[in-house]
Amino acid sequence: MSPHPRDFTDDVIEAMATTDNVMPHLHMPLQSGSNSILQAMRRSYRTDRYLGIIDRVRSAMPHASITTDIIVGFPGETESDFQATMDLCTQARFAAAYTYQYSKRPGTPAASMPDQVSPEVVGERYTRLHNHQQGISLSVNQEAVGKNFKVLVGDYEGRRDEAQARMTGRSEDFRLVHFANSIDARPGDEVEVSITEASAHYLIGTPGSVRATRGGDAHAARTAEKKSAATLLGMPTLKV
Repeated sequence: MSPHPRDFTDDVIEAMATTDNVMPHLHMPLQSGSNSILQAMRRSYRTDRYLGIIDRVRSAMPHASITTDIIVGFPGETESDFQATMDLCTQARFAAAYTYQYSKRPGTPAASMPDQVSPEVVGERYTRLHNHQQGISLSVNQEAVGKNFKVLVGDYEGRRDEAQARMTGRSEDFRLVHFANSIDARPGDEVEVSITEASAHYLIGTPGSVRATRGGDAHAARTAEKKSAATLLGMPTLKV
């Protein structure tokens, strides 16, 4: 789920926790860890409310994976404001944060705000935040080593999948998982994977049992149709 914090009420949290086909992953944009910057952005929430939502989510779903969006260098952002964002990331322990450098967009209120942050400062802060979050993401993912996850096999290939004879999918909490291509699993099928290694961006594991799904059936049928169409191309026709 990817709700605005104002919409993430207790009944939504309860529905997520008690509905089997809702996965334990929450993407909730933060944008900034500074209340003064959130106010300048015209956000309706403040950091205490945001952290309160995260606490309630983790109380209801202890193994939930939480990701976020952050903008660095919004007009008026001081070093103290930026440090507040860094501190909140430490406290929240996001599995991942999609970070962006603020840049002017003509016609927007922010473009005409005073105290625009220089591109050099924005870039330096962005790098610091990226490196900081990398360490947090690695720490969060290392907690998965030794655990089993249900992984939905993807119909895409990672950059090194073919060379390393591996398959790729998403865990139930939406983390990227690589595992050996040593099983009979199709895109759309579910594989039980035991996690053996972790990086900041993905998990690596050993595949176990496979559960065939209707999604796998659909992918197999679609693949067969494409092969059949390719075979028919170029066949001569006979006139009777």
